[in-house]
Amino acid sequence: MPIARVTGGGNAMTTEEEPEPAPRRRDTVHRRVLLGGGAALDDSELLRLALGSGGRLELEALLQADPLELIESGLLSERAAARLVGALELVRRLSARRAQLPRLPTASAIWSWVRPALAGLRRETFRVLCVDARSRLLREVIACEGSVDSCHVDPREVFAPAISCRASAVVLVHNHPSGDPEPSLQDVQLTQQLRQAGELLCIRVLDHVVVTETGFVSMMQRRMLELPPGAPVPRLQ
Repeated sequence: MPIARVTGGGNAMTTEEEPEPAPRRRDTVHRRVLLGGGAALDDSELLRLALGSGGRLELEALLQADPLELIESGLLSERAAARLVGALELVRRLSARRAQLPRLPTASAIWSWVRPALAGLRRETFRVLCVDARSRLLREVIACEGSVDSCHVDPREVFAPAISCRASAVVLVHNHPSGDPEPSLQDVQLTQQLRQAGELLCIRVLDHVVVTETGFVSMMQRRMLELPPGAPVPRLQ
């Protein structure tokens, strides 16, 4: 609402309207990065956010510079230079760990990966392997443990870890303590239900591998993932 100001000149009294104060700017760097992510900021803004300074520096030059020289030249404080060194080390470690992630592109590779953990188990264990677009393992979780011949799987326990690590797909794995890796009709129906649930979450179910100590069956290779409900389960000839 405009603010009225009274002015006087001699015996005359008039009123003037003062402009409203400008609203407080809310488009801060902190707010924009929280709402839009790092891509919402330019290089200088990211540097100021991370280091508390560095606005006068080019990103490439900063990354190649000696931190002690930056301190001596007055371009960065000792605290900001230490933050820079720490941030770069975190990036290096993350890159190294991602490069070492195991790739599981085939059912045979999956069996080799899980076989040591499942060897000798007397109960069925249902595992979820969360993978990225290059079939690299991001996270492995045990969704449930059951009895000798059954395992009741909660879909929430299957997809919650995939969502948390931003996996693009999952591979389902469970063991048959009986030694026979042939999937049951219940195994196939469960896989179909989980595949449909994954579609709603934009998370693909790449395969369901049933394993034993001596072998495995891939439902993807058997083309069981697309079977209509109630269809007979194909077996190897």
